[in-house]
Amino acid sequence: MTPLDFGRRTWTLRTGLFSCRVEARVVVCATLLLLVAVAAAFAAVFLGDYPLTVGEVARALTGRADDFTAMVVLEWRMPIVVAAVAFGAMLGVGGAIFQSLTRNPLGSPDIIGFDAGSYTAVVVTMLVLGVRDYWTIAAVAIGGGLVTAIVVYLLARRGGVQGFRLIVVGIAVSAMLGSVNSYLITRADVREAMVVGFWSAGSISRVSWSSLVPSLVVMALIVAACTALAPQLRTLELGDDTAATQGVRVGGVRLGLMVVGVATTALVTAAAGPIGFISLVAPQLARRLTGTAGVNLVASAAMGAALLAAAQLVSLVLAHANRPVPVGLVTVCVGGLYLIGLLIRESRRQAGVVR
Repeated sequence: MTPLDFGRRTWTLRTGLFSCRVEARVVVCATLLLLVAVAAAFAAVFLGDYPLTVGEVARALTGRADDFTAMVVLEWRMPIVVAAVAFGAMLGVGGAIFQSLTRNPLGSPDIIGFDAGSYTAVVVTMLVLGVRDYWTIAAVAIGGGLVTAIVVYLLARRGGVQGFRLIVVGIAVSAMLGSVNSYLITRADVREAMVVGFWSAGSISRVSWSSLVPSLVVMALIVAACTALAPQLRTLELGDDTAATQGVRVGGVRLGLMVVGVATTALVTAAAGPIGFISLVAPQLARRLTGTAGVNLVASAAMGAALLAAAQLVSLVLAHANRPVPVGLVTVCVGGLYLIGLLIRESRRQAGVVR
């Protein structure tokens, strides 16, 4: 058997009511990416204001370290390790869903504006209502993202929801929400504005077990919903007419996928603040790595986990050299370069330079 033959093999996975066919190369690539994600996330355990050695971390994991070292490893840094992998995977899934629905590499929640809806809800809650407890912030962030998704969907559904129209409407809504956010921040007290500004930078360094465990429970529900809707998502990629002839309720399924996609990024935004560009970059890099015709949810999740874990490691290295750098700033810098390259490539393709 040649490597190419192995790459084209498919495996059938059955879990309860659901079954799907998965290409072997997707499984292999996703496994390697997850290993990279875990390695990068775990490497971050050794860095920080209190650097640790391999022996100290090993003793903490085996219960033989002193109380302070055990607290640093198990209570402070291990939640960040788990969050880097889990949150990155969620962002990758959200980006894959929307890029598949819009059939456009720019179709990700942060570009369409759903993250902006979550951010606006949090800004209003913090600065106008004066509420800052975690559960309220988490609820309004998820609710704000979902409300924004519904508004964008309703504005873009005239004559049938088209990918390009959805993106343009989302960008317009995001711009309006950005104006609202800027107005509220400029009118707020300096200290309150700094709190909101720090949250908006996006950081998983403040994640704790108390906030992470509920997020993981919600993530499990999202994964179950993705498993149920994945076959319909692949059918929608063939076109609305083809999907309708195969018994798919196009409007209802698309709306359900939008809700699930928004929930992936809104959940991360609620726990860590808006972390941009992972949703945009991960599906396309995964597609190129696996060589599949379209984006794949499993590969996108693994790529998102690897990207966020690597970005967190970079932010800690930069912090060790100078000052703390939120991971959201790292992803924005890298994602901005990727977006510029993507726009140049697409413009050349439209002009007929790239075939």
